Amino acid sequence: MRQSFQIAIDGPVAAGKGTISRLLAQKLGFLYVDTGAMYRATALLALRQGLDLEDEAKVVALLEKSKLEMRNPLPPKETDGRLTTVILDDEDVSWAIRTQKCGDGASKVAVLAKLRQVLVKKQQEIAASQNVVMEGRDITFRVLPDADLKIFLTGSIQARAERRHTQYLSKGVNISIEEVVQEIKERDERDMERKTDPLHIVDDAWVVDTSELEIEEVVELIADKVATLQK
Repeated sequence: MRQSFQIAIDGPVAAGKGTISRLLAQKLGFLYVDTGAMYRATALLALRQGLDLEDEAKVVALLEKSKLEMRNPLPPKETDGRLTTVILDDEDVSWAIRTQKCGDGASKVAVLAKLRQVLVKKQQEIAASQNVVMEGRDITFRVLPDADLKIFLTGSIQARAERRHTQYLSKGVNISIEEVVQEIKERDERDMERKTDPLHIVDDAWVVDTSELEIEEVVELIADKVATLQK
C-alpha cells in the first residue's frame, strides 16, 4: 500500500501546468515532477546524436543507456527561473531542453509506445515513495490512474498563446503571436490525435479553466481542494 499523496495534472500546452504545478508543490512541500521535461530531454539526447526522432528502436536504446534525473531547483545557483532541474548524463540541461526545437522533438518522440513505457515506469517509481505533483499529458490515466487528485488544466487557445508568447519574448525569442497561435493549434492536434495515449479528460478529473484566472488563484484553488481531501 503506497504511502504517498499523488496529484496528477494533465492539460494542453501553455495552460499553465508547469508554473502552477511547481508553485503548488512548493506550497504543499511536495516534489514537482515535470514529465514533459523527460520527453524534451529524450529529444535533446536524440538530436545531439543525429538520430531520426521516429526511429523508435534507436531512440529507446539511447535513452536506456543514458542517465536521466530530476529534482527541485537547489538555491542559490539553480534559482534562475527554471521550474525543475533536469540532469542528463551528469549535465544540467534544464535550459538546453527549453528550445522550440526540443519542444517539437518532444511531441514527436512522445508518440513512440516503447519509449513512453520506459519513461512511465520511471515516473511511477518516483511517485510511489513520496508526495508528488506530477504534470504532463497522460498522467491522470496512464502514469497515475489511482492518484488522490486528478486535474485537467485548460484554457482558450488565445489565452494560452498569449502566455506562451510572453515566455518566448522573455527569453529573447522573436516570434509573432500569430505564429504562436499556429504552433499551439498544431501541438494540440498532435497531442489529441496521437495513437498512443492521446490527450483527453478522464471522467473523475477536475477541469480547471485558467483563461481568466491568475496563476496564484489557481494554486490556491487546488491547495484548498487538497486540504479538504487530506482531512
